Amino acid sequence: MKKLMVTVAAVTGLAVIGSGFAAAQTAKEMKKVPVSSTRADSGVEMFKTYCATCHGVDAKGGGPAAAALKVPPADLTALKQKNGGKFPSGKVVQVLEGSDQISAHGSTEMPLWGPIFHSLTPSNDSVVKLRIANLTKYIESIQQ
Repeated sequence: MKKLMVTVAAVTGLAVIGSGFAAAQTAKEMKKVPVSSTRADSGVEMFKTYCATCHGVDAKGGGPAAAALKVPPADLTALKQKNGGKFPSGKVVQVLEGSDQISAHGSTEMPLWGPIFHSLTPSNDSVVKLRIANLTKYIESIQQ
């Protein structure tokens, strides 16, 4: 299986998060790291591995790599609040798939997860859809 490399904002530092992302401390730089596979049925595990580096474990946008990004990561716990009290699950799915690019996800600073998930199971679209659905459900579960 071909491992996909993603570019993440990283800084010279000693902290390691999830699947090997370097944490931000002093000097900003971009670093390519291989993507680790997680359980497709665990939104929590996927969030901690793929999203927490930028969005933070609490999903509020203060992850260890956030300071190195040009566009601050969104507070993912406020999506429902910012959408008139309704969680925008369709929008979240589109962003994760890469069919609706937002500025941070469309740059080299933050990867589009749909293509990355496809690289983990290239011949199994149902697993990719399961990953996206479970990650979306987890994000919905942490709304304020």
